[in-house]
Amino acid sequence: MFIASGDGVPSFKGFTLIMPAVSAGNVGQLAVDLLISTLNMPRVGYFHTDCLTAMAGNSPYSASAQLSTGAEVYSHRDLKLAVLQIRTPIIQTKVRSFRKLMVSWIKSSGFLRSVLLSSSHAYHRDDQQLHGTPLRYLLTPSLQKEEAPRVEELGWREMERISAFPGISDSEQRLYIPGGGVTKALYTDCCTEDISMAVMLIFCSEGDNIPDAFALVNHLNDWLHLLEKPTQGSVQWRVPPSWRLLFGSGIPPLLF
Repeated sequence: MFIASGDGVPSFKGFTLIMPAVSAGNVGQLAVDLLISTLNMPRVGYFHTDCLTAMAGNSPYSASAQLSTGAEVYSHRDLKLAVLQIRTPIIQTKVRSFRKLMVSWIKSSGFLRSVLLSSSHAYHRDDQQLHGTPLRYLLTPSLQKEEAPRVEELGWREMERISAFPGISDSEQRLYIPGGGVTKALYTDCCTEDISMAVMLIFCSEGDNIPDAFALVNHLNDWLHLLEKPTQGSVQWRVPPSWRLLFGSGIPPLLF
């Protein structure tokens, strides 16, 4: 259930929604952090749901006393952009309920399109996926009609379908996103519900996934043009202060 932060419920009619999947290396969540921090997006609401592990903490983007929770919505009215940040895992027995919640909210809010940022385990790639860029995309049929020419112009690679029975038969192909969390199921739901959704993902390995987050958010910006790209170099994304503790607080000097 979406709960607005202010007195009135914000309107997202005609907005683009960007949200992460809780997936390998948390790349989607890190990329969303960069978006919210760089665009200085204010929080407009949060989700109250039993589908996510409960949490509360300090604001990840500023030194304010505002608490952050497991699923919060940020907005940029000039860009007609809404961003949902998910900070905790989906409870295993509530995955289907969470997908229904997201599909229902997307449809009722009137979003123009939705983008799911995700990742997949690099060590599960098959031979055809080892070549070229680690970035992939998927478009639901309703978005394919509008964005297919643009995606072709950008030279993006669609996520390959792989053999359901490798080494035995190649007649049956399936979509396989290991480590992608809810990505495949939510994408399938959006195809069924005729929702305009794009999935953008990167093959990665668990560890320091900050470079993967920058690669994914730059890839997104090539399409949506959220920030102007300089003629030389890349967009200067603002790293949120919470990333200083991404790998803990360091080794205490008193140990030596």
